Amino acid sequence: MKTADPELMRAMNRLSVLDTIRRRGPISRVEISERTELSTTTVSAITGSLLDDGLILTRHEGDIRNEAVRGRPRVMLEVNPDAARVVGAKIAASRMVFVVTNFRGDVLSKLTLPIRIDRQPIAVIADLVEDGVRRCVVDAGLSLEDVDSVCLGLPGVIEHRTGHVRSSPIFREINIDFATEMSTRLSTPTIVESDAHAITLGHHWFGKARDLQDMVLISLEQTLGLGVLHGNRLFRGAGGLSHNLGDLVLGTGPQGMVRLSSQAGESAILGEQQADGRFAEAVRLGRGMTHVQALIQADDDRLIAAAVRAGEAVGLTIANIVTLFAPPRVILVGSSLALGEPFLNSLRDAYALAIPPSLKGVSELVFDDSTDDFWAQGAAAVALYELYESPWSTTGPAL
Repeated sequence: MKTADPELMRAMNRLSVLDTIRRRGPISRVEISERTELSTTTVSAITGSLLDDGLILTRHEGDIRNEAVRGRPRVMLEVNPDAARVVGAKIAASRMVFVVTNFRGDVLSKLTLPIRIDRQPIAVIADLVEDGVRRCVVDAGLSLEDVDSVCLGLPGVIEHRTGHVRSSPIFREINIDFATEMSTRLSTPTIVESDAHAITLGHHWFGKARDLQDMVLISLEQTLGLGVLHGNRLFRGAGGLSHNLGDLVLGTGPQGMVRLSSQAGESAILGEQQADGRFAEAVRLGRGMTHVQALIQADDDRLIAAAVRAGEAVGLTIANIVTLFAPPRVILVGSSLALGEPFLNSLRDAYALAIPPSLKGVSELVFDDSTDDFWAQGAAAVALYELYESPWSTTGPAL
């Protein structure tokens, strides 16, 4: 029987301890041992190394100079917020949002650039992203030399390990090595990640899945994305691939395969309305769904029918995902939630009909109107997670 790789086990234990301190700190070594199920000897060795590297700090509870307090003060541990800084970004067709965070994930600065970048040449998009990163870093009172990592969250199918964007509605081209392009421009290690994965980790670190080790997130934006968290880790495909949920096949029809995007994608919902002058302008500015919401509230029959159809398709998809993974929580985010009650009621009804009786009540559905800043903070969490996993020395992360 093959034994586990000792180096891998040490790295996993180190990550578990550091993440526990981030989540629960200030926390004692005994409590860390209880939560991680590691021995007190192992925890002491790991925390000693983390203290040497400056990644965590000690805090003393109690005061030996106070006669009313008996016994030695408790030594508590917490993450050192100044150990590293990262940049996270949400790159969408009509806007870019950047945040700078410290090692704990606290936002130090944020910047929104409402500029349409989709279908621009790669060099132009890279210029705009570089400018946004640099401006946000300056706003935080820092320089790029102070930044340890950058993570750019993009829609589409992305290889996390290589930074290749296989396809994205933002790019004209396919198979773009965007991570290398931006790493060279910024002279800073740059990660390119699926925006759905970024918002999933954002909810796990800061949002509505902080209490969970396993969950599923579905993003309903210009593209339909999927994030699966298992054992506190994002599940990725071969090569670290993200998942384009819009490509999921729902069945067959006269025109061939019926995919989720053809029923619930933004273009499918907007339909012929996109050719309308005012509507087309709203879509171009990234406000198509907001415009749809107003028309639905004004009882536009065609858009109400489109919202109902989309809700039914998403509800069936969620039921299939729950059948596969049985997560305790499914979080839905994205602009399509603006479709309102016709969409949400149809989704709930379809889900209730499709979910197997044995799984009823297993998964909680949570609808979350996450801000763009939060999506960018999720991208920062991806960068931080990479740093948390990295071997460190007293001079910084060994990336």
